[in-house]
Amino acid sequence: MPHPNAALIESFYTAFQRRDAAAMGALYADDVRFSDPVFTDLRGPRARAMWAMLCERGKDLTLEFSGVEADDHAGRAHWEARYTFSATGRKVHNVIDARFVFRDGKIVEHVDQFDLWRWSRMALGPMGVLLGWSPMVQNKIRGQAARGLDAFGARG
Repeated sequence: MPHPNAALIESFYTAFQRRDAAAMGALYADDVRFSDPVFTDLRGPRARAMWAMLCERGKDLTLEFSGVEADDHAGRAHWEARYTFSATGRKVHNVIDARFVFRDGKIVEHVDQFDLWRWSRMALGPMGVLLGWSPMVQNKIRGQAARGLDAFGARG
């Protein structure tokens, strides 16, 4: 039998495979904190909105997950997403390592790590190859993502 928190992680990614943002969000604590190289500090409803946006917009999204481990306090997983980046129409294969912290049977902290320069080379093409490593381009990516999340949340 897997640890209950490992089952929680598996439920999260299984819901993501179905693009079921409501089920994903239900596994988060009310005060959850999420971060990754693009969305650097999302809390509570904003973290849930990010997953809802990704699920809704990821029309061709597929993902696989593996390496799920957890104990009473923390856990981790590896996951890989394949999708078309809508802004450019380019195919992306993102490779992510996730860390989790749990409290009272919920995810209270979720940190995804991936290579933003690698992502930008796929998503942005030549500009990402040449400049995706630069703080200026990476901050532009973060700003556009934040504005997209604001617009997504504002319409609800």
